[in-house]
Amino acid sequence: MRAWLYGFWPQAIVTSRRDRLAGSLGAAFGLIATAWVCHRALGEPNPWFIAPMGASAVLLFAVPASPLAQPWSLIGGNLCAALVGVSCARLIGDPVLAAGIAAAIAIALMFPLRCLHPPSGAVALTAAL
Repeated sequence: MRAWLYGFWPQAIVTSRRDRLAGSLGAAFGLIATAWVCHRALGEPNPWFIAPMGASAVLLFAVPASPLAQPWSLIGGNLCAALVGVSCARLIGDPVLAAGIAAAIAIALMFPLRCLHPPSGAVALTAAL
């Protein structure tokens, strides 16, 4: 049983201290900048719009070589998901239904646009809600 449970323990992530520090600081500065832009655009801070950016920051700054963390995936995926989420919120009266449909449509569109970015699912949800 113990050996079976130990099988769930992931392998160590091999990175230098410099890469860990750069990833952490990059995420901090990126999220602070996002919060600032959001505050300037909306007139008040809105953590609901910033929350999915935390997941994007992990991909962008901690695993930048991932195909899901490339500039087109990040920008295209989030833009696509935001537009779909807002559209679903405006067109569908029930927010729960709008959120589910928004995430589904965003994922369906990100595939052919080649901008699949997992945190964009959260962008679609928050935009719809």
